[in-house]
Amino acid sequence: MTDQHGRESSTDFAGEPDAFGRLWTPHRMVYIQGENKPSHDQPGSDCPFCFAPSRHDEDGLVVARGELVYAVLNLYPYNSGHLMTVPYRHVADYADLTAAEVSELGEFTQRAMRTVRHVMAPQGFNIGMNQGAVAGAGIAAHLHQHVVPRWGGDTNFIPVVAHTRVLPQLLSESRRLIADAWT
Repeated sequence: MTDQHGRESSTDFAGEPDAFGRLWTPHRMVYIQGENKPSHDQPGSDCPFCFAPSRHDEDGLVVARGELVYAVLNLYPYNSGHLMTVPYRHVADYADLTAAEVSELGEFTQRAMRTVRHVMAPQGFNIGMNQGAVAGAGIAAHLHQHVVPRWGGDTNFIPVVAHTRVLPQLLSESRRLIADAWT
């Protein structure tokens, strides 16, 4: 169907045409509804951010450890080198961090950017945190800040069409390179 300007348009469920194309991903509803997902409300072994620093660095994908904060690779990265800065304390909200935690989180984020820039030469970064499940936090009960290196052309049709991410480096190799360069 085309609109008055000759553009292809979609029809919504009510049958009214509009200019939006739609990619339906009904399989994502399980994630959105949190089916079979632990709440991670309490600190402990079911919270991956509480558990990771209790393991050896290689096994927990820990890149660096500070006094109040640590850096860990994302187990489900958007790109190679995607890591997170995380307070050891099980706290959900950025506003609930102590001044010392905020300071060290910021320092670790800066150090992560410098280190990944040195090791992997990204052209940019996405830095951020999702506060609350409705904002997209997969583990909303334990605050974590993403540091995602970006390169021109790193986002393409593969994730959309094939539901697949192309990562040129194993997590263990990314962890080793970043951890070795951190100091």
